[in-house]
Amino acid sequence: MSSTVITLTGYQITETLYGSSRTLVYRGLRESDQIPVVIKLLNTDYPSFGELVRFRNQFTIAKNLDLPGIVKPYSLEHYRHSYALVMEDFGGISLGDYSNGQPMSLGTFFPIALQIVTTLEGLYRQQVIHKDIKPANILINPDTKQVKLIDFSLASVLNRETQVLQSPNVLEGTLAYLSPEQTGRMNRGIDYRSDFYSLGVTFFELLTGQLPFPSTDPMELVHCHIAKQPPATDSVNGDIPPMLSQMIGKLMEKNAEDRYQSALGLKHDLETCFKQWKETGRIESFNLGSRDICVRFVIPEKLYGRASEVDTLLAAFERVSSAASGIEMILVAGFSGIGKTSVVNEVHKPIVRQRGYFIKGKFDQFQRNIPFSAFVQAFRDLMGQLLSETDAQLQQWKTRILTALAENGQVIIEVIPELERIIGKQPPVPELSGSAAQNRFNRLFQKFIEVFTTPEHPLVIFLDDLQWADLASLKLMQLLMSDTETGYLLLIGAYRDNEVFPAHPLMVTLDQIAKTKATVNTITLAPLKPSDLNNLIADTLHCAVELAAPLTELVNQKTQGNPFFATQFLKSLPEDGLISFNFEFGYWQCDIAQIKALALTDDVVEFMALQLKKLPVVTQEILQLAACIGNQFDLATLAIVHGKSEAETAANLWKALQEGFILPITEIYKFFQDYNSDDLSVSELKSFGSLDVKPSATENLGQPVSEVLGQEFSYRFLHDRVQQAAYFMIPEDQKQSTHCRIGQLLLENTSLAEREEKIFDIVSQLNYGVDLISKQVERNALAQLNLMAGRKAKASTAYAAAVDYLRLGMKLLAADSWHSNYDLTLSLYQEAAQSEYLSTNFDTAIALSDSILDQATNRLDCVKASELKIQIYIGQDYQSKGIEIGLEALEKLKIPLVSSASGYKNKLVKLPSLRDLATMPTMTNPEQLAAIRILLTLAPPIHRVKPNLYPYVALTMIGLCLNHGHSSLAAGVYVIYGVFLREFIEDMESAYHSGQIALRLLEQYQAKTLTSKVHLIFSVFICPGKEHGRATLNLLREGIQRVREEGNIEYVGYFINAYFTHLYLLGESLFVINQEASKYIELLVITQQQYCLLYTNIWKHVTLSFQGLLADNYQ
Repeated sequence: MSSTVITLTGYQITETLYGSSRTLVYRGLRESDQIPVVIKLLNTDYPSFGELVRFRNQFTIAKNLDLPGIVKPYSLEHYRHSYALVMEDFGGISLGDYSNGQPMSLGTFFPIALQIVTTLEGLYRQQVIHKDIKPANILINPDTKQVKLIDFSLASVLNRETQVLQSPNVLEGTLAYLSPEQTGRMNRGIDYRSDFYSLGVTFFELLTGQLPFPSTDPMELVHCHIAKQPPATDSVNGDIPPMLSQMIGKLMEKNAEDRYQSALGLKHDLETCFKQWKETGRIESFNLGSRDICVRFVIPEKLYGRASEVDTLLAAFERVSSAASGIEMILVAGFSGIGKTSVVNEVHKPIVRQRGYFIKGKFDQFQRNIPFSAFVQAFRDLMGQLLSETDAQLQQWKTRILTALAENGQVIIEVIPELERIIGKQPPVPELSGSAAQNRFNRLFQKFIEVFTTPEHPLVIFLDDLQWADLASLKLMQLLMSDTETGYLLLIGAYRDNEVFPAHPLMVTLDQIAKTKATVNTITLAPLKPSDLNNLIADTLHCAVELAAPLTELVNQKTQGNPFFATQFLKSLPEDGLISFNFEFGYWQCDIAQIKALALTDDVVEFMALQLKKLPVVTQEILQLAACIGNQFDLATLAIVHGKSEAETAANLWKALQEGFILPITEIYKFFQDYNSDDLSVSELKSFGSLDVKPSATENLGQPVSEVLGQEFSYRFLHDRVQQAAYFMIPEDQKQSTHCRIGQLLLENTSLAEREEKIFDIVSQLNYGVDLISKQVERNALAQLNLMAGRKAKASTAYAAAVDYLRLGMKLLAADSWHSNYDLTLSLYQEAAQSEYLSTNFDTAIALSDSILDQATNRLDCVKASELKIQIYIGQDYQSKGIEIGLEALEKLKIPLVSSASGYKNKLVKLPSLRDLATMPTMTNPEQLAAIRILLTLAPPIHRVKPNLYPYVALTMIGLCLNHGHSSLAAGVYVIYGVFLREFIEDMESAYHSGQIALRLLEQYQAKTLTSKVHLIFSVFICPGKEHGRATLNLLREGIQRVREEGNIEYVGYFINAYFTHLYLLGESLFVINQEASKYIELLVITQQQYCLLYTNIWKHVTLSFQGLLADNYQ
């Protein structure tokens, strides 16, 4: 949109007042009555939804404020794809323009300051937080000197807001004037006192002509606001009286509790200063804040009795960020509500100083089977922070991530979909089986995390409620702590130590981590000491600790010193009329006997349920549904299960928001705070062409707002205990049916295209109510959904979760399901057998495979079950048993081994030339492909335990390829045939040619699943017969690096073993071999390759022995 004069129906534009990259402001006349107006527009043709919400918010809030110090809004008009805000024109200009960057005289300052403070006092009375106080948002009429406040785009009508951690580039407000708590890095909420801080910055600027923190670097500004003391105003401008300077300093205190607590108290001190200055030209010292009485019951948010625990946490971050240690883990243990999260959040300040990243995720009691849930939350958070950085910074992150992940980005995108917004669409990755998939994921996730753990940007990952973590997450946590290559990472985990036991998966994992010698420290939080609780209550009541003692004794008795319970108990007192403010003495007082007479429960969940019951019934019902969804929930899902529109559901939630039982995740909640059905119609939303509105032939007023806008409106419960209390309110006999109904509604309202993405949410609800589903057709449908969930969990290497889904799926089947529902039954048994195998439940996997062999009606289905059994037996070192099953499977396929009747030397085949490979046919027959897979699996164990069969395995495979075509498996066939030619025929030239064909076919078919195996066999068994040993050594070195990048941990060990064998055979110096052994032993310890570690240690032992350096006690 250009800054030229615009046309707005009903208005005559007379003058352009202001233009910036964000807004345009015009002066004009309303044609209907010739009233002078100011018209404000967004300076973009297609504003984002967030911009529209903020723009609309300034009208929504200001229209309800009847204050002389507020610019009155007349109307909100539609203009193109946006809004036009029409306001009164009182002839004002901004204070910034009025002062023109020069220090303001005291005679000018005091009348202006008093008008501003009077307006803030009016906002306080009407419970509005402005959140963007600055000279540009304060107008003055140069002639009348009348001052008015504008721009309520960020304003809130909640008593308290919680700022979500965001990049400084996108924080709400203006960075130079932002209060510390508005940065989201102070462990404090935002309330009316945030405006006092911004007012202090504004006063400083008006009186000095400069800002207290003049930096233009966003992160540095955040650090200044939360950690650096501003200069005294009188030190910058010597004409400022010290008392006025102290007053401004008090406004700019870091902690809200240390600022002025009321606009009236501030106004009194300003008036005192002004009066003295007018009368004497100077200001004598007096007691600031003598009339600063806050009649709003506010509980301080500072931590009590946690200094040593916070110091321990901060010391760990300092070690990690200074590279004094690599990775550290800090565990914070304690009861629910004991303050674990509050202690952890104190780490924000040093993180800002080091320009680090803090990300967090929370495990949920109702989502324990959702793999990696907290990790996904945490890294979604990180992706959001990255996306809000500058384009140049984002491009740097993209390059670094792609360099780390190479062509395997899709593996991480499967778990963290938001990554695709940064690195773009990625090519599909080859499907790996067994431990190869797990190893690939592990290695890639480590490399992914290494991108963000640098000296310039240390990373802190906070995982809350570890007692509810899924096994896949615990294994990932263990993996991260075993990585000795990564530094600058602090992993913080919080858990309820009263809800775990020695055999609990979390404690087992922590024991395993401890055995790796990783740095792990535990902070155990105890209940508050009576003295600390007394200080909290005295500060809340604004009285001496002696006066607070009786109430402290009662609160301690009821809450056992639990900080969350204690603060909620205190919060309930004024709401129930049990405490009142004594204006004579300036503190809150209560009747202890009256409180005791109520016999309030000492169970926190029951207590919170009583508080929730004070809400409107419809709000209580919605909170019960939200509790079933999870600690965090989105409005679209809640509206579906509530059976109402999103707007109506949000309106019904409003009281819970006001009371602080739930918190908004983003500012988007403001879209609904002035709800009426006409104002929020879909037709209005569709008028904004910038929004990603789905086209429809007919208007659908019932269409969800979030669906129309492509926006997610999310909330979270204040605390787990609030969520538990809401859940507690559901009658016990209705809990299962409630979950079942939620799951059914989610299923019905999720399209087939979106079903896989939301499958965990749907299934977790339906599975809670599984006992209520009796009709077999419905049980089959749920079994199908569990199959989908199991497959998705298995694909993300969350094998334990997959097992749970698939076991339940099989349990839901009818007794005759092999006959009545063959395909579903087969799929469940196949996936379950695979998942049990991957979870190392080998006996169960074999039993399931045997069931398939007994029941399957299709030859290929039987062979697939046999393939898994072969893998299991060979993997467990039952080589002969695996070979036996494999040969039986080949007989079933009617593809037996080549006959050994006349020996193998007269059965040799002519190999194709390299140039002929591109024109050879492709093998498509599934039974022939199955036979190749089985033969490739059997070749290594046959080579070891039945070498007389090896030639016939090689000849059978090569015959299949030459007679029926090549496939992605063919590279394996030719390299096996090359080994046969070298070892059994001793034809080095043909063996080398066969090996070259194998390498060419790897490229031709992009056969990545065979790359490690083929290269290893070629390097060890074929290449030495043709090339110098040094060439083999180079191939092995390259192979070690390649398989590490692929995440193929098993083959890392194989390549290392072969590498040391060749070092000795080539006569490398003992000193070099010893050095190399030390280097690779460390790698084998990290990858836990015990057999290969033993083998490499033997070489080191021999080397040291030959050098005479072997200690007597060498192990």
